[in-house]
Amino acid sequence: MEEPRQKKMAIIASKGTLDMAYPPFILATTAAALGWEVQIFFTFYGLQLLRKNLKHIKISPLANPAMPMPVPMPVLVSSLPGMQSMATSMMKQKIKKHGVASLEDLRTMCLEADVKMIACQMTIDLFEFKKSEFIEGIDYGGAASFLEFAGEADVSLFI
Repeated sequence: MEEPRQKKMAIIASKGTLDMAYPPFILATTAAALGWEVQIFFTFYGLQLLRKNLKHIKISPLANPAMPMPVPMPVLVSSLPGMQSMATSMMKQKIKKHGVASLEDLRTMCLEADVKMIACQMTIDLFEFKKSEFIEGIDYGGAASFLEFAGEADVSLFI
């Protein structure tokens, strides 16, 4: 009898904000813990999540209508200077208070679980990043190399 083949998950991470950084890492670590083979392709703004320093990752209350706020806030107030920093600080406090892993911890867990994280070479070239700006343990490649894996994946997600 033939052994069942290992399930595969392919994720495209295209956003670099705090709220959109968690889903690819959480889904990838969960799938890896279940024994799945996982690859994440970081492109455009999602590439920010592979940089050594994640202190610049923020969340914006503007154009984020589903974001729960402690008090109702008109859209205009969300656009005021300082609101992005305040929202980011509030979200980080909430994450810590509820014992949710930090982005750095989730990213490390991905590396330890052999999740293949691929930095989009075209995006690196486009934004003139240097490889020295990124964490160790990642791969660099183009869409074609990722699509080969994604074409065989059981689950493909665009985040």
